[in-house]
Amino acid sequence: MNDVLFPLVLTVHVLVGLGVIGLVLVQHGKGADAGAAFGGGSSGSVFGSSGSANFLSRTTAVLATVFFITSLTLSYLASNKPAAPSSVMEGAVQTAPASDAAPTAPAAVPVDDSKAQAIPK
Repeated sequence: MNDVLFPLVLTVHVLVGLGVIGLVLVQHGKGADAGAAFGGGSSGSVFGSSGSANFLSRTTAVLATVFFITSLTLSYLASNKPAAPSSVMEGAVQTAPASDAAPTAPAAVPVDDSKAQAIPK
């Protein structure tokens, strides 16, 4: 579940972040109307002179709220990942059953008794 949810929330987080950046750049500053009064530019916009502040401000506030929620969700999902094994062999499957019997000594080679008697011990 976490493998699907994390990339989905991350994608929404990046898109909302880009939306907030775009909306902030489109908005006029508080001193924009004063500059327009002295011939610095026009004070009109796509949404009208007074309607833009309400629409853009509310949209920015909603996107900022979604951005904070996705930030908290990403931090929660990242902190609750299952712990990785400390060793590569920790998750290995044993294929052959282990025997409990002790290893036996190799079988003795038959020795000719006549020559064995001649060797000093």
